Amino acid sequence: MAHIWPLFDLQVVTPRVVLRYVDDELGVQLATLAAKGIHDPATMPFSEPWTDVPSPQLERNSLQYYWRNRAEASPARWNLDLAVLVDDAVVGMCSVHAEDFPRNRSLTTGSWLGLAHQGHGLGKELRQAALHLIFAGFDADVAITRAWHDNAASLAVTRSLPYVETGTTVEDRRDRPDTMVGFAMTPGRWATIRRNDIRLVGIEAVRGLLGTQR
Repeated sequence: MAHIWPLFDLQVVTPRVVLRYVDDELGVQLATLAAKGIHDPATMPFSEPWTDVPSPQLERNSLQYYWRNRAEASPARWNLDLAVLVDDAVVGMCSVHAEDFPRNRSLTTGSWLGLAHQGHGLGKELRQAALHLIFAGFDADVAITRAWHDNAASLAVTRSLPYVETGTTVEDRRDRPDTMVGFAMTPGRWATIRRNDIRLVGIEAVRGLLGTQR
């Protein structure tokens, strides 16, 4: 199917992790992993509280989400869902989102790891893989990421990399107002940490499909 839908061949390969575009098999594995737990139920790291839904509805919602993003991908708007694999085992997910990318050259990342895979440095590794895709693969002008003010793990990853904090906003979090912190990175700042051990697979055909060429 990759000659029709090139995203199925997309991979970002580092010495520790592989990011692979989510097909149906990976979608099922991600849904199953999410149902086992991503965070303490007492808190909510996501803007949309999708993990509050019980199983098996959580798994069904997850698959519908991946299918919807696949069906709606276009140069005007796309959300790339990438499974994070370690030694061929799915450990989490990373997304790269674009709104009118040909005009604003801006991409937003989000990610999660299953509880059993947290605390091993994978968050920073997958973020560096995503940044390589954003700048080396898509030639973006800016990479954006956000986290709630008390999401210590996500903020630690972001602040370990050369992002610039862009400010805070007040948004609903489980129907209550809370503080979201925003960050941005430019190609010049990314160049200071660019690695030579990250490899992109299938990127040219994907660039053609999504219209990311300048």
